[in-house]
Amino acid sequence: MLKVKTTEEIEILRANNLLVSQTLGELGKMIGPGVSTLQLDKRAEEFIRDHGAVPGFLGYGGFPNSLCTSVNDAIVHGIPSKDTILKEGDIVSIDCGTKMNGFYGDSAYTFKVGEVNAQVEKLLGATRESLYKGIEKATVGNRVGDISYAIQSCAENNGFSVVREMVGHGLGQNMHESPEIPNYGKQGRGSKLKEGLVICIEPMINFGTKSIKQDSDGWTIRTMDGKPSAHFELAIVIRENKADFLSTFDYIEN
Repeated sequence: MLKVKTTEEIEILRANNLLVSQTLGELGKMIGPGVSTLQLDKRAEEFIRDHGAVPGFLGYGGFPNSLCTSVNDAIVHGIPSKDTILKEGDIVSIDCGTKMNGFYGDSAYTFKVGEVNAQVEKLLGATRESLYKGIEKATVGNRVGDISYAIQSCAENNGFSVVREMVGHGLGQNMHESPEIPNYGKQGRGSKLKEGLVICIEPMINFGTKSIKQDSDGWTIRTMDGKPSAHFELAIVIRENKADFLSTFDYIEN
């Protein structure tokens, strides 16, 4: 069942996702060689609470922290640690969530740590581009498969592979609502997109194989071949002609 949101609910979701965007912007100022992922996690929790929300991921399904911090070959759900120290040339996907006034915010960005090599730069660019290609298709009357196909085409045309098992999702009073938004698929398939539906689109794109494995921590998902993966996520509202962005990368990139 797709839960279309009211105007009032969308504005609460907007406030949450704006705070997630601002939190990611705050973390971007800290990221550099020598910083631990646990330091980032502590700053995120402090920033979120200072702005009247609680971390959306902390305790969610038993997750132990406020951020998912996934470095290099980690795709998603990396657990922050004092022992995971960022170094020059790394990439780190930071997935952040908030909860405020009964609704969630959710967004992710893959940051460069210093300078990265040209191939990794291309992976980041293609993943980010695939996100926006998907968002272009997120309009009233299109179907989930139109988003999925746009993402997959962009990623694969750039020579990269699409993770199959992890998907985007609806967003509201629950972190994960219907519909699921796969990053691969066929045009014209899947649920029809309706005005006022709020979804998170989040391509997870691998440099090498699409195959994945899970660490013994029960959370961290990695590429099977140890090659890097990138992850970008934005929350949007389905509208008639073009999507209404609830989260933004402006606080990171401007």
